Amino acid sequence: MTAVKKGQDFLEKKLKFKNTSERIEASREVKSIILEINELYKTNKDQSLMDLMKELTLIKQKIEKRLKGRPLTS
Repeated sequence: MTAVKKGQDFLEKKLKFKNTSERIEASREVKSIILEINELYKTNKDQSLMDLMKELTLIKQKIEKRLKGRPLTS
């Protein structure tokens, strides 16, 4: 499966992660997909690849934000 296809499948996947281990696994998966697409982007500079990476990065940031949780206020 190509990196672009993996990225599109991840975007279409239901993004409900019930526990922390699922979130960690999803974050790592998205990171690896983004890096694979980045390697393709370096060779041919296709704008659609950049758009896909931006969408995946937004999802990754949301997952990581949820992993970090709310800061405790004193």
